[in-house]
Amino acid sequence: MEIDLYFTPTEKINFDKGSIGSISSIYTKTFPDWESADIVVFSTNENRDNLSSDSDDVDHQRIREFFYNYKISHNIKVADLGILNAGSTMRDTLMAIKEITNTIQKKQKLLIILGGSQYLTYANYLGYEDLEQTINLTCIDRKFDVEVEKENDLNDNNYINHLLLHQPSILFNFSVLGFQQYYASEKEIRFFDDLYFDYFRLGDLQKNIEKAEPILRNTDILSVDLGAFRFSEFSSSNSSCPNGFFANEMCQLMKYAGVSDKLSCVGIYNQKTGKIRDVDSEIIAQMLYFLTDGFAGRTKDFPIGSKKDHYKYSIFHDELKHDLVFHKSPKSERWWLEVPYPPSKDFKFERHHLIPCDYNDYQIAQKGVIPDLWWKTYRKLN
Repeated sequence: MEIDLYFTPTEKINFDKGSIGSISSIYTKTFPDWESADIVVFSTNENRDNLSSDSDDVDHQRIREFFYNYKISHNIKVADLGILNAGSTMRDTLMAIKEITNTIQKKQKLLIILGGSQYLTYANYLGYEDLEQTINLTCIDRKFDVEVEKENDLNDNNYINHLLLHQPSILFNFSVLGFQQYYASEKEIRFFDDLYFDYFRLGDLQKNIEKAEPILRNTDILSVDLGAFRFSEFSSSNSSCPNGFFANEMCQLMKYAGVSDKLSCVGIYNQKTGKIRDVDSEIIAQMLYFLTDGFAGRTKDFPIGSKKDHYKYSIFHDELKHDLVFHKSPKSERWWLEVPYPPSKDFKFERHHLIPCDYNDYQIAQKGVIPDLWWKTYRKLN
């Protein structure tokens, strides 16, 4: 598929030697050879049915100017495809993003989308539909973006409904990082619990940001709502609130995401339209930097690498009447927990039976307690 037909060039950017721009191919005149790149980036102005947005375009140019002037020592290649303009209808844009995602994922690149509205996550998800694998989606968000017992047209507040109802379903797990309880009803929380989905409260992550690492290591698509920042840190989201992540915390989350061998797409959404403050543009640029820096540090542990090189630790559990098997990578010292499932199950679940965890889960298992992540995954697999 010739995806260049979807894009218009961005403005020329001046950058210094040794910067990210010097190792990037940016669409200012000639469409880049994205197939030879490691990371593919594009931006879009699609904001229709964003319930908080104005009608102007989203300005990503200043973000690009900051990002491409950051220094980097890694030998990676970035291709910037330019701007995907909104189609004549919202459906046109959604179908374009679906096709672009599908084409780029078939070449196994890390795709970065600068939005636009967060409901574009739905189109991004559809791009994985014919890749013959189930995937994990994680959102950095202060709320769930579901509407229980409602059937409204696609928007920022209900795109997860549309994603869950789409057939065939390719979603294995969904997680929310930075959830703030006062934005969710009891029905929404029960809905998540019934589906064995994961959510981590903002306060828990701010006490220990490392709790997010196993979730992000197990993520295929990451969708970031810029409204997850606290307003005093970032004031250019479509919907701000007093509490949220600090900029350094968000950059740490992006670093964890970049290091993940599983992660293949990141969308950063719900930026205000029109011009925004330079400091806010630079915060987004730094998120891109830490994502890129993390990508350059990938160790190919799992699922890309072979688990046969892992150290294995078995703990017999009396209730289960079999061993809990942990894996530890000698490359990165990261941990995984093995979850069995019937051999009659479809092979498409093979990439989900080894779930990222941490040393604390191993310590819990040594005390005879089965980690929650084991139970949730076992129920979904069986």
